[in-house]
Amino acid sequence: MSDLVTGEAVELDLRHARLASRGLAFAIDVLLQFLALVVLYAIVFTGADVDTSLQLTIVFVIAVFVLVGYPVTAESLTRGRTVGKLALGLRVVRDDGGPVRFRHALVRGLAGFFVDFWALGLGGFVAVIVSLFSRTGKRVGDFLAGTVVINVRSPQPQVGEIAMPPQLAEWATQLDLSRVPDGLALAIRQYLGRFHTLAPESRAILGARLVTEVTDYTGTPCPPGVPPWAYLSAIVAERRNREAAKVWMSTAAVPHHDVQPPQRPTTPGSPGDAPFTPPS
Repeated sequence: MSDLVTGEAVELDLRHARLASRGLAFAIDVLLQFLALVVLYAIVFTGADVDTSLQLTIVFVIAVFVLVGYPVTAESLTRGRTVGKLALGLRVVRDDGGPVRFRHALVRGLAGFFVDFWALGLGGFVAVIVSLFSRTGKRVGDFLAGTVVINVRSPQPQVGEIAMPPQLAEWATQLDLSRVPDGLALAIRQYLGRFHTLAPESRAILGARLVTEVTDYTGTPCPPGVPPWAYLSAIVAERRNREAAKVWMSTAAVPHHDVQPPQRPTTPGSPGDAPFTPPS
């Protein structure tokens, strides 16, 4: 088990992917890319009468399009996964544990083509050597993009249940949490679980940044007078409440099940009216 450490020295208990699993995921992706190249070359050159120089140019363009375009597109659309990584339970995340964006995927894809694997990488030799000397298994593309590959299937230490701040219980029911990614929710849980172990400055910086990321997805800013940790606690607790409600709805549909719906605490008034008690 390795700890993923954010820029604010917050440890996230995520297991870094091992070289063997990354290699197998890469092999699956290479097989898919090879099949795509065969199909594209067959489509372009079947019955075509082109000179050698033009043929070489087309071959190079198609190769770059597949070898760079495939991982960049896949990791951008799935927030860090290709088909190979999905099959092996791997995901690319930022160094701070957050989801990757297009710019991260693009840097990784370009570095993979030119340095790690193909142009100068000797079929992956460079990536393997660099990964062996990296404590977190990074290749050149990961160092340049500020990313790391983790194994999301590995069992993770459980953080204690995050309580819903009573002042925010009713307010949280109005939030749109459908776009909040699991990786961000995990980062929030880890932050709240280590709230009292962080230096006050690091606690404030990371809390503010997490609030900003959540706001980008929910479109609802932190209410006035509400501390960042309380806002984040409400987000995580409300996600948990909604998942519990889904489970109850599915079990309630089965006859002869004595199941009670989950209860939501509610507190009238504005979220910022009452004092907040930090998480224990």
